[in-house]
Amino acid sequence: MSEQSAKPYLVRAICEWCADNGLTPYLAVRVNPQTRVPAAFVKNGEIVLNVSATATRKLTIDNQWIQFTARFNGASQEVAVPVGAVIGIFAKETGYGFSFTTPDDPVASLAVSTAPRDSQAIGAPKLADASRPRRPSHLQVVK
Repeated sequence: MSEQSAKPYLVRAICEWCADNGLTPYLAVRVNPQTRVPAAFVKNGEIVLNVSATATRKLTIDNQWIQFTARFNGASQEVAVPVGAVIGIFAKETGYGFSFTTPDDPVASLAVSTAPRDSQAIGAPKLADASRPRRPSHLQVVK
């Protein structure tokens, strides 16, 4: 039996943490053929989505998909994102959250660790500074 990815659990946890603290959870997504998002808002193959309770309807985050309905330029659209396409989840107001390096590899995908920087194991994926995770600076935020 293969081990399940921690990514969907982390996405749900950051969404809940944001809601509990009055923050806005933003989801960074690398768009692929399975991703259903409004193409007009995709920049450089990526999109950032507001997944707060006030911005979405019928939000579900299971271990395979993130699905919801949201308004884009006044038009309601259904959004479906495979969990593997998620490259980050963060609070809009603070930038705190997680970013994932590769959408396909659950072990190498965690870009944030509680391990000190100097304790990198040989062959382990390079991990970002855990002191303050930030959203990728190249991603444009969709409001």
